[in-house]
Amino acid sequence: MNSPPSDKSRTVSLALCVTLGVFGAHRFYVGKIGTGILQLCTIGGLGLWWLYDLITIAAGEFRDVDGRRVSLWDPADAAAVRHGVPNELLDEVEALRREVAELAERMDFTERLLADSPRRTADSPRSGST
Repeated sequence: MNSPPSDKSRTVSLALCVTLGVFGAHRFYVGKIGTGILQLCTIGGLGLWWLYDLITIAAGEFRDVDGRRVSLWDPADAAAVRHGVPNELLDEVEALRREVAELAERMDFTERLLADSPRRTADSPRSGST
């Protein structure tokens, strides 16, 4: 059975890992105090442990203290994800909405331009006629 995603932000975890990862700041953030202290003492496992955590956070596979994946960039969107809609799908739908709105705007502009075209040619004097 799938557990719900963590209420911790993947964005914050990734930012902490990139900037203070060798000191285990991202592990303290998700509640893993013991491994955070261990990472602090070993300077990120001489960089290897830090690199592993960086990759898992970026991939959305890093887990918090309760074993839930820290996979949401913005935990405020967790309500939609809990209802069975993946966050990636929500992002794609939003991108499609923006594209359709832009296409509708372009079509409206083109229709207005074409509707005004006969008036412009009738009103403007033709060059070369005597």
